[in-house]
Amino acid sequence: MRAAAWLKAWDAQGIHRTGTAGDAAGAEWLAAEARALGAEVGSEEFALDRLDPVECFLELGGERIEGVPVFDAPATAADGVAGRLGADIAVAELTPRAVYSGAFQRLRRAGGHADNHRALVVVCQGDAPGLGLINAEDFRAPYGAPAIHVSSAARDMVLAAAKEGAPARLVSYSRRTPAQATNIVVSLEGRDRAKPPLVVMTPRSSWWQSTAERGGGLVCWLESLRALLAEPPARDVVFTANSGHELGHLGLDEFVARRPGWDRAGGATWLHYGANLGAFGSWLALISNDEGLRRLGLPALTGAGQPPDDIPWPSTPPSGETRDIHKLGGRYLTLVGTNRLFHLPQDRWPDAVDVPAVARIAAASARIALALSR
Repeated sequence: MRAAAWLKAWDAQGIHRTGTAGDAAGAEWLAAEARALGAEVGSEEFALDRLDPVECFLELGGERIEGVPVFDAPATAADGVAGRLGADIAVAELTPRAVYSGAFQRLRRAGGHADNHRALVVVCQGDAPGLGLINAEDFRAPYGAPAIHVSSAARDMVLAAAKEGAPARLVSYSRRTPAQATNIVVSLEGRDRAKPPLVVMTPRSSWWQSTAERGGGLVCWLESLRALLAEPPARDVVFTANSGHELGHLGLDEFVARRPGWDRAGGATWLHYGANLGAFGSWLALISNDEGLRRLGLPALTGAGQPPDDIPWPSTPPSGETRDIHKLGGRYLTLVGTNRLFHLPQDRWPDAVDVPAVARIAAASARIALALSR
């Protein structure tokens, strides 16, 4: 089965964080798979100052709790920030989804506490134990106090120490390294160039391997490309698989900057394969601000044996890349799922994915892409 082979290959590439070796491996692999289908593949690079952690930990009573930086918070000096936990160093339990509600930003921009903390510890609160990291929506403009994530495994120790106001030291020391990241782009010329284009988009970067988070969308992307190569489109179709997802959608910003107006009303139609498609136990949502697109997507998914579990109101903003399109009035259809291993390093092949569900969603996605390309 193609889906299983693609998911297994994705998992083997390592961590797919933007601008790293795993991200580059993912780009090379996806380009090779698209070429094997018969596509002419392009790449669009963009620059970033990659954050490379040097030391990141919370020190309590001489014991170090290893952490991961909040990537859009400023770094500390090598000796970190010392003070009372729960006061000088604030503590908050947050899920990876806190960034979508705005709760994380409000906590940090308001100083979080009346005592105006000088550093922040995020105790991860995912659907499963571990380091469920929060996306860095403001990666290019760090703000607030230095902040780190620690695993939910340290929860009891950290909360007890914060309640006591125990002395602590937080270190989030890192370097910025000039780097490049890549969007993989395939352009298919339509028979009628006057029609507005269709963009078929999926993110392809993440904090960890993220096999269920990102893999299902990549399978849908490749299956849709396969379908449109077999049945050439009436309108221009551009496939883009973007890096920079976890860093405030840097790749999408780069893609749109080269195609001004495509993200607005009257621009392109966007077909977005979002996170967690076919994750084990996933709850599938079909999200669109356009009634015609919802009417198109529902029978395609139902006919493939994978009807959506949720169809939110058109005014409900999506949480991924098409959130940016939604704000500007662009036309989109998004498929997105849930995942109990969301943003956790345990999101790995084979246990995190339901391969038959991925295949069913991908079959429906290909049918949707074909219909939208006419």
